Amino acid sequence: MRIRRGFVLAAALLTSALVVGCARDTGSTPPAAGGGEAGAQCARNSAPPAATGAAATPAPIAPNADASALKVALAYDIGGRGDLSFNDAAAAGLAQAIDELSLVEGNTREVAAAENESPDAAATRLRQLVADGFDPIIAVGFKYAEPLRVVAAENPNVRFAIIDDDTVDLPNVTPLVFAEEEGSFLVGAAAALKTQACKIGFVGGVETPLIQKFEAGYVAGAQAVAPDIEIDVDYLTPAGDFSGFADPAKASVVTNGQLDAGSDIIYHASGASGQGVFEAVHAASTPEDPKYAIGVDSDQYQTVAPPINEVIMTSMLKRVDVAVFNYINAVAAGDLGVLPERFDLAADGVGYSTSGGMIDDITDELDAYKAAIISGEITVPATP
Repeated sequence: MRIRRGFVLAAALLTSALVVGCARDTGSTPPAAGGGEAGAQCARNSAPPAATGAAATPAPIAPNADASALKVALAYDIGGRGDLSFNDAAAAGLAQAIDELSLVEGNTREVAAAENESPDAAATRLRQLVADGFDPIIAVGFKYAEPLRVVAAENPNVRFAIIDDDTVDLPNVTPLVFAEEEGSFLVGAAAALKTQACKIGFVGGVETPLIQKFEAGYVAGAQAVAPDIEIDVDYLTPAGDFSGFADPAKASVVTNGQLDAGSDIIYHASGASGQGVFEAVHAASTPEDPKYAIGVDSDQYQTVAPPINEVIMTSMLKRVDVAVFNYINAVAAGDLGVLPERFDLAADGVGYSTSGGMIDDITDELDAYKAAIISGEITVPATP
């Protein structure tokens, strides 16, 4: 496998298993894996045998509690509600709590971060939620870590949760973290099973350890299926510059560079910038030479408007909705101990989507990899 890793600093910078083959297809949906002349350029390993004792469908974490007495606030990351991805997944968990836990909609509030705002601005937002009587308060995104550390220490009787960070070691702060690498492994395997070019791409929003988990899992999954596959990796901005999560125009430029270099399936982990990935892939795709994208966090085939969504063959589901719902439920029940240390495959915290039917022919293989990860037969790396 060859991996080309790149950095985009400006929009102008572009740039002993059973082996089966792969056939080229000129239709509008990804071809079935296996068979055909093109197999020599992308030899594929067979999926692992079904693992024994692996829980494919986890049981509910806890019975539903009554949340009618709670006042719940969500402090969104950059992009807020409507990003079709990370923040919208959190919003879905809040909506589920309203529907299923008797949480009163009028007792909820949603606020959002501004692009590249200061930690003091984020802290001010959290303090205002405390002053307005919200408890619990859920911070959506690791960029809240430092301001939350300060505000939670100031308000020890208010319950907080933070998604994607486990560095705030305070008794009133609950980390809600995920095994992004495990879900990304599965969509990497899907990409390797479906590619006709034996070359795929990854577009990360900001080069942080969190987003590198998506990259690491994707690369590992693709390599498990097709050891000789080529993978282009680009990030929109370096660590500290969070504009990479809200720049569809730059994402489109980077995606076009990867398409021009030969990739035919591109996975993004870039928040609202992903819209630019989808638009570029859609514009480049033809019935004779189809291209595909892989979404992230939410089932983006369902959230992105047609016809752009027709190129989204699957999404890596990071079940922020599951974490938000289960946290609210645990607070309502008075038992935070029921929450898992990590929302991984076994806890239904990550996975893949099947909307659109484009990977229906490979779900058995993906589920075999899923079972092997849950059982511990496969360990997925969390760093590139």
